[in-house]
Amino acid sequence: VEAVHLIADGKAPRIPQPKEGATYEGIQKKENAEISWDQPAAALHNWIRGHDKVPGAWATIDGQVVTFYGSSLLDASVPAGQELAMKGASRPGLVTKNGLVIFGNDGKMVLVRNLQFEDGKMIPASKYFSADETTALELTEEEKKMAEDIR
Repeated sequence: VEAVHLIADGKAPRIPQPKEGATYEGIQKKENAEISWDQPAAALHNWIRGHDKVPGAWATIDGQVVTFYGSSLLDASVPAGQELAMKGASRPGLVTKNGLVIFGNDGKMVLVRNLQFEDGKMIPASKYFSADETTALELTEEEKKMAEDIR
């Protein structure tokens, strides 16, 4: 009760918390989440996973910032895929049917499942080279009739 009265009267002591021994990390900023490619695959995976969802680990691809989401270590032979050059990476990534395979400096691989572009558009990493393609929705006769009934 005494403490409440001191606070209400504006007379409570104010003791700043010492920074020594503090464990709180400040909010991560996007500019600090760029991927450093000169690391083993496990470190790349942990970096991407540690920044998943906010702020998102990112790299520059084709002159734009692309954010990586959903990584996992890949313990298999190098899959077939289309090469994708990434700024600062010593080895290009591979866009495969399962996602984007990136390589650590130890030669091991990380699979990234989703990519997000600067405009906010997120795609499966496996669709990187087909991201600009759009498919028209074609309805069957039954679906056209249902759409008309709904209207």
